[in-house]
Amino acid sequence: MWGKSRYPFATWGWLCPSNRPPEYSRDKDGTMTIDWKEWRDHFLFNPLHNMEEIAHHWKHSLMLDIGEQLTVPDEFSERERRSGVVWRQLMAGAMAGAVSRTGTAPLDRLKVFQQVHGSGGVSLWTGLRGMVKEGGIRSLWRGNGINVLKIAPESAIKFTAYEQIKWLMRGCKEGGSLRVQERFVAGSLAGATAQTIIYPMEVLKTRLTLRKTGQYSGMMDCAKQILQKEGVRAFYRGYMPNTLGIIPYAGIDLAVYETLKNAWLQRYCMGSADPGVLVLLGCGTVSSTCGQLASYPLALIRTRMQAQASIGGGGPQLSMVGQFKHIVSHEGVQGLYRGIAPNFLKVIPAVSISYVVYEHMKKVLGVGSRI
Repeated sequence: MWGKSRYPFATWGWLCPSNRPPEYSRDKDGTMTIDWKEWRDHFLFNPLHNMEEIAHHWKHSLMLDIGEQLTVPDEFSERERRSGVVWRQLMAGAMAGAVSRTGTAPLDRLKVFQQVHGSGGVSLWTGLRGMVKEGGIRSLWRGNGINVLKIAPESAIKFTAYEQIKWLMRGCKEGGSLRVQERFVAGSLAGATAQTIIYPMEVLKTRLTLRKTGQYSGMMDCAKQILQKEGVRAFYRGYMPNTLGIIPYAGIDLAVYETLKNAWLQRYCMGSADPGVLVLLGCGTVSSTCGQLASYPLALIRTRMQAQASIGGGGPQLSMVGQFKHIVSHEGVQGLYRGIAPNFLKVIPAVSISYVVYEHMKKVLGVGSRI
């Protein structure tokens, strides 16, 4: 039975092992075939209209933005590329990211403040009140404009780079899926490419987030002042720790997500093709949290390097290694994790908002899963 059902999946760009359908087998008795009873039982619990809907669901079930690293769907068929569904999918993700980042912007600004200035035993509530006292309620969203603005170019560049890298890794042949290790390499390289191109916007985001009332009139004024006072190189301060941080984040995020999802499917979902929204959100939240925990010291060093010229009082500009030594010697190892509390607090609301808006935008743009 399975031999007859392999062709549709190959048509959509999936190459599956001969003894195993996508994600996990419906062959419950281990005979290497799917008999009528197994086929019937599966679709009694999963009343999908046709095989294409199953493929569509598995390939595009989730796209999340937690404000740190973009998660972009990475497997599209040639037909989907020609139809334009790819860019509608990315547009839905960009809209979800914009709403998610705006909703969690106060926590993000508090995180950046604690990364640069240290928490000093100040509670989250006290930190937020201090920002409101200095600049009013609107000051909680400083830096959010450019943080939202950079979503679109970052998504487009990352997806385009990922497609090209996949093409090269496959030996310039269409079709076929990448192994987990290959996805990690391709995703890391695509992320590094996107960050290299949009990195000046990251520096602007940090400076605008930390600005005092009246310091800059806007994004262009901030860029102009940096260029005049510090030169072009200032737009790439912190680039090295930022790029190095992509590797542990992408690797751990992907490994933990795949491990948790597959473990759940094998243990609890033998009769279902869908692990459920809560499970997918849970896997995404845990994996992104683990990824952030591993890469956080590099993210903190990056932020301090981006900001040090504006707060350093004319002192020497420390390198990545210099920043690391300074933090450890003056603040201890715990200093490498300043601001991690608000960073973790925003993960769950960011994932939840991103998912809800993404699902709504898919329907609006006509790229729903049709399940």
